[in-house]
Amino acid sequence: MSTSDSPRLARAERREQILATATPIFARAGLAGTSLDDIATAAGVSRMILYRHFESKDDLYRAALQRAAAHLTEAVGDELTEGSVQEMTRWAATDPGAFRLLFHQAAREPRFRSEIDELRAGMEEEVRRNLAEVVNDPLWATWAAQLCLTVTVEAIMTWLDLGAPDPASAAARIDRAAQAVLSSTTE
Repeated sequence: MSTSDSPRLARAERREQILATATPIFARAGLAGTSLDDIATAAGVSRMILYRHFESKDDLYRAALQRAAAHLTEAVGDELTEGSVQEMTRWAATDPGAFRLLFHQAAREPRFRSEIDELRAGMEEEVRRNLAEVVNDPLWATWAAQLCLTVTVEAIMTWLDLGAPDPASAAARIDRAAQAVLSSTTE
């Protein structure tokens, strides 16, 4: 579809369409490896349309990160609980580009690293608070929270990279890996 054939959308719909298109492209190629022309072409819009919605490529990238983080929160909720691994796995399966952008690609982007570190720190703190009831030592609770989140994220990433096999049992398997971390802190 040429940009002249692109249907007219309301401003919010067009912005969402651009973000939905940009997210997997950024996740695959990174900020430096992605041009605005790549995104405009994939979205079926002109660069001028992109600039009507985003001031720069950095602005578009930041908006894609914020959208992905909001979708993660919608999927998992504000509190990380025992069911969070299942919800996070389900969300990653439905939006692998957003998952990869948040937990893989953005951490490699120096200008955006602090935003992702802040997201992870908030998630780790939530897990640590939940673990405080089970793990008496605050240092071990912090260690377990960081490791549980890392194991969960990396297990989901690897699962996605392998083509998301056996989605019916993936979350349970990933949860068992995270539970193994917890059992090592309560011994």
